[in-house]
Amino acid sequence: MEKPKALAVLQIITGAGIICFWIAFFTVGLAPENPPDGYFAFEHSFPLPDGVLCLGLIASGILLLKGSPKGRTLGLISAGGLLFLGLIDFSFNIQNGMYAMGLGESLPNMFINAWCVGLGAALAVRLGKPISS
Repeated sequence: MEKPKALAVLQIITGAGIICFWIAFFTVGLAPENPPDGYFAFEHSFPLPDGVLCLGLIASGILLLKGSPKGRTLGLISAGGLLFLGLIDFSFNIQNGMYAMGLGESLPNMFINAWCVGLGAALAVRLGKPISS
């Protein structure tokens, strides 16, 4: 099996980045100064599924680097998780004015949402291609 090294490394970095985000969220506080109603209830629903996603991303990345076909399957599952995460965050942010809170609040949110959707789509396209014989 061909090893998609760049995507494998991006999966590992993304999984580690999501873990770092949650550590920072619960220790130094990454919430906006005036969050919209429901912000904390929304955010607090994500650590468990994000944790599972991180495990999938990191395991898939490692398996892909080793040339294991299991990395491809796990990568496709993780791609769906990233797409869902990026789109649900985008939906919440757009509906609750999170992108209008100033550049300091908006740019990180936009970047994270775009990264999740972009990497998820890239993984789906790249790993979803038939394996050549």
